[in-house]
Amino acid sequence: MANEPLVLAVDDELGMIRLLRLELTAQGFRVITASNGEEALTMAETNRPDIVLLDVAMPEMNGHEVLRALRERSAVPVILVTARDREVDKVRGLELGADDYIVKPFGADEMAARIRAVLRRTAGVAPDQVVRAGKITVDLGKRLVYRDDKQVALTRTEWQLLQHLAANSGKVILSGELLSKVWGPEYRDDLQYLRVWVSRLRQKIEETPSAPVIIKTLPGIGYMFQPDAESG
Repeated sequence: MANEPLVLAVDDELGMIRLLRLELTAQGFRVITASNGEEALTMAETNRPDIVLLDVAMPEMNGHEVLRALRERSAVPVILVTARDREVDKVRGLELGADDYIVKPFGADEMAARIRAVLRRTAGVAPDQVVRAGKITVDLGKRLVYRDDKQVALTRTEWQLLQHLAANSGKVILSGELLSKVWGPEYRDDLQYLRVWVSRLRQKIEETPSAPVIIKTLPGIGYMFQPDAESG
């Protein structure tokens, strides 16, 4: 049982906390809970959960604020829980660094499937791994990117793409592998989609996006993050 993933469930409704504890335990997870943002941050720091299930609509410190604070100190995967089926709420959470979201009401099977999917996607990154390329520093543990010590704002998709490249710096990643890991296996053959997102990422991290030196293209094969690239 000790090897099962530890889930931190955060919700200000006592009834919801009880339900989450019951259903998550039944699905084979270990569970700890918090009823507000401050408690959640303390629990995350002291217990180091494998994943956080975080309600958005909480008083005083809402889920987005908790997520922002978490991302300043931790790379723990986060799934946002929201009753708002509004695109703007989902996008905001994802751009703040959430790994996924789930809309209330949801079933125990869906919840467990999303947790396991996120854990699979985020596995394998060393918590203290930092990769440098020219003026760019990628902190894989904290999920932060800097240019000359100034933070670069990335969307969730841009970050996931950069994360997979930087975590394998100096190695060629096949286009199909990148598409599958970032967007899912159904996108495996959508090479134009990948080219568009690589171009967007280059606009933010390359000194000269039209002549990239950090994210190198291997035509017909894939891409490679070139560590210690000389830029500028």
